[in-house]
Amino acid sequence: MIRKKKDNPPEQPHVTISSIQPEHVPALAAMQRIVFPTLTEKELLTEAKYLKHLELFPEGQFVALLHQQGRQIPVGASSTFRTHFDFSHIQHKFLEAVADGWLTNHDPQGEWLYGADLSVHPAYRGRRIGRRLYEARHQLVRRLNLRGEIAGALLPGYIRFHRRLSVAQYVLRVWQGHIFDPTLSMQIRNGFTIKGILYDHIHDPPANNTATLIVRQNAHYQPAAIFASAGYG
Repeated sequence: MIRKKKDNPPEQPHVTISSIQPEHVPALAAMQRIVFPTLTEKELLTEAKYLKHLELFPEGQFVALLHQQGRQIPVGASSTFRTHFDFSHIQHKFLEAVADGWLTNHDPQGEWLYGADLSVHPAYRGRRIGRRLYEARHQLVRRLNLRGEIAGALLPGYIRFHRRLSVAQYVLRVWQGHIFDPTLSMQIRNGFTIKGILYDHIHDPPANNTATLIVRQNAHYQPAAIFASAGYG
């Protein structure tokens, strides 16, 4: 009896996290407009800005690549820079912090990793891609012995509650777990805490242009002298 040879099962797509390379930049710039439809032109990351990030701080830039049929498709990304931060004066504007998206405020000696952007293409959400990008940031913070991460978290879910809740009331209920916000709830689950509300922070009219200052401390941080004496500095 001749056995019919079984067809090989189709390749299952999978996602890996790696450093952004120049060839990923056009797709990432195009994805910005899909992920952030409310942002202004200055707030969106362009190809030129992504290339500048790679020049300034290449180890702080991550891409999520979907491997499918021999192709590597960028479906998510994270852009960061190092900075110092005064928690006594938290109010700041997004464009000022990120130097209009160029990240030229990057300080190689900065003690905090500032999350300028984290985006996942809507067609590929639900695959824990955001969680894996945050984990890549976490590992970078540990390797560089930084104090932790900070970012301004958008509030895309606020539009459903804006008639009956202030931004502060909404953020409190998200923190308590009574309301799910697509961005802030995910960040809380990834270990971030809320340190305050950033008013007039970014162009996001549905959320009154506000964001929340979120922080994730590095539990393994060592003061510079100890870090150097241990042979890491």
